This record gives sequence, structure tokens and C-alpha cells, in this order.
Amino acid sequence: MRSVEITTEYITLGQLLKEIGAIDTGGMAKWFLSEHTVFLNGEQEQRRGKKLYVGDELEIENVGKVAISSK
Repeated sequence: MRSVEITTEYITLGQLLKEIGAIDTGGMAKWFLSEHTVFLNGEQEQRRGKKLYVGDELEIENVGKVAISSK
């Protein structure tokens, strides 16, 4: 499982996708989420603006598992 460290209270799903290299620009988030299945803590999620907090875990189709941690 890959870990992404954040120094703020939260990161949005769109920002996370860009951070891990799944997309090149924030504008691609909507397209990515329409084409790939993303699970946030076991529930399907498609909102690019969804706030992700420390302790959240994602499973992203064709990318793998990602955990949000604090720095």
C-alpha cells in the first residue's frame, strides 16, 4: 500500500490523483473518475472534490491502494 503524507487538514480526491501521478492536471480528474472505479474506505466515490483526511484509505482501479497519513 502506498502512503501519501499531507500537512494540511485534508486533500481533495482530485488533488490526490494528481499527487500520485494518476492524472497530469486537475482538469483530468472528472474524466479519470468517470473511467475508473475508486473506493474510499470501502465505498465507491466519484466526487473529485471529496475531502480526504488522515486515516482514509483508497483503492483505485489500475493504480492500487493508497493511504492518507500525516507528516
